[in-house]
Amino acid sequence: MLNRYCNQSPFITKDGSEIRELMHPAAHGNCNQSLAEARVAPGTRTALHHHRRSEELYHVTAGAGSMTLGDRRFEIRPGDTVAIPPGTAHCVQNTGTLPLVILCCCSPPYADDDTEIL
Repeated sequence: MLNRYCNQSPFITKDGSEIRELMHPAAHGNCNQSLAEARVAPGTRTALHHHRRSEELYHVTAGAGSMTLGDRRFEIRPGDTVAIPPGTAHCVQNTGTLPLVILCCCSPPYADDDTEIL
């Protein structure tokens, strides 16, 4: 199956990031995971949250930021990939002057009802 980036409208998720679903079972017919692009504007951060069921992978493609993952905090930049186990509190902050852009892969697929703001 093919999904074109230009056909996906962005929306704001519970954590406050702008998301564009690139592939999600509810819309595209794949089965076991979702892939989205998240954008965090300069000077902003997402809300601290966790997912009860989903494991997430974040892959940074542009910008600069800081990631909170459980009790750790570290800088993230293009080329970095972070694994986020289910139930682990996390958020990102854009520390740069350009949008922080992250590819987010979730398995099982992302669902609002699996997201708890902390």
